[in-house]
Amino acid sequence: MAMRSESRVETEVEAEAEESFGPQLLSKLEQCGVSGSDIKKLGDAGFHTIEAVAYAPKKELLNIKGISEAKAEKILAEAAKLVPMGFTTATEFHQRRAEIIQISTGSKELDKLLQGGIETGSITEMFGEFRTGKTQLCHTLAVTCQVETLKHYHLI
Repeated sequence: MAMRSESRVETEVEAEAEESFGPQLLSKLEQCGVSGSDIKKLGDAGFHTIEAVAYAPKKELLNIKGISEAKAEKILAEAAKLVPMGFTTATEFHQRRAEIIQISTGSKELDKLLQGGIETGSITEMFGEFRTGKTQLCHTLAVTCQVETLKHYHLI
């Protein structure tokens, strides 16, 4: 019986984590004490997510008709509680960079140009003429990234 309730709690926590991933809708501010009419004013002004409000300067919120300085401060404070806007130290940033894996392209010379290969956790754009090997490179990366992951976790 205890196992069932524990798994139910874990499922609920996972569902909450999935919901909090990505942009949060402006309507979530209503749960924090911001009135529905103020949320509608923000939406009409082009703010559709809490992140958009949190990163907006207070001056921009004050330009919305019907939003006073006190309301703007309250809205920004509530949005800041829901959006992680913290400072990242150089140590934390360095630690995250240390976890990045370089995936080999299969070409030593191309890896040298890319300073070790394609980095995980980033977006790399390739472009070029027809039949220059873009698709072949992607197929090679699809295989080598699996091999690198297995090596990283000491599975092979």
